[in-house]
Amino acid sequence: MLLAVDIGNTQTTAGLFEDGQMRVRWAVTTRAADTPDELHQTLFTQLALSGLELACIDDAVIASVVPALTSTWAQVAERVSGQRPVVVGPGVKSGLPMRYDNPAEVGADRVADAVAAVALYGAPVVVVDLGTATNIEVIDETGSFRGGIIAPGLRSGADSLFKRGALLSQVGLSMPDHVIGTNTADAMRSGIMLGEVARIDGLVQRIFDELGYKAPVIASGGLGRYLMGASTTITAFEPDLTLEGLRIIYQKNRGARRGAKA
Repeated sequence: MLLAVDIGNTQTTAGLFEDGQMRVRWAVTTRAADTPDELHQTLFTQLALSGLELACIDDAVIASVVPALTSTWAQVAERVSGQRPVVVGPGVKSGLPMRYDNPAEVGADRVADAVAAVALYGAPVVVVDLGTATNIEVIDETGSFRGGIIAPGLRSGADSLFKRGALLSQVGLSMPDHVIGTNTADAMRSGIMLGEVARIDGLVQRIFDELGYKAPVIASGGLGRYLMGASTTITAFEPDLTLEGLRIIYQKNRGARRGAKA
């Protein structure tokens, strides 16, 4: 089976693919100081919880925005599979034409999101990835990566509010019933959750205006499901978009030559 690993600033998400289908998925807190032995144990534990063993991993593909962990995860993947993983970056084929000023600046997770969105929905398409940052990726009608937007993430903004507001207690990130909060907790939820929705919808509309046409808007990331119902622009939610993109990139680079059943 193919191990796909998306190393984010806050969470590391991984999945096992077999014959194009995800068999297992899990997410753990990203810790930049983790050693290969610690990650090896984490991988062993997560597989064991699903009744699987390390020997089921034939190959791996990795996307990382945490440089300290890129080589560490690569070591673990090679240890369990017996071969060097595909690490998404310069020189790795994605099949995605780039119109970015410096393509090397585009994070591996952003590339994977765009590749999966085009495969699932065609072009043009817009991706809204809700993680540590809120990334909006624009793939134009030619299927090219046009560029995008990087903004502070929903949870990052909320944490900043909780830390800097001495009289503001932490609240759960759930969608409020009304925009006008009649107590402090609901007022904060409105500002955090509906404020994020308004920001996304406003930015997406500006993207449409600049492109001169509209496109499907795909939300990804754990918080996407909470925003869909309130958004006027988000049309679908794909929680595993990045992992699916990694699977596709693996196939473009190694799938035809290696035995992993991706």
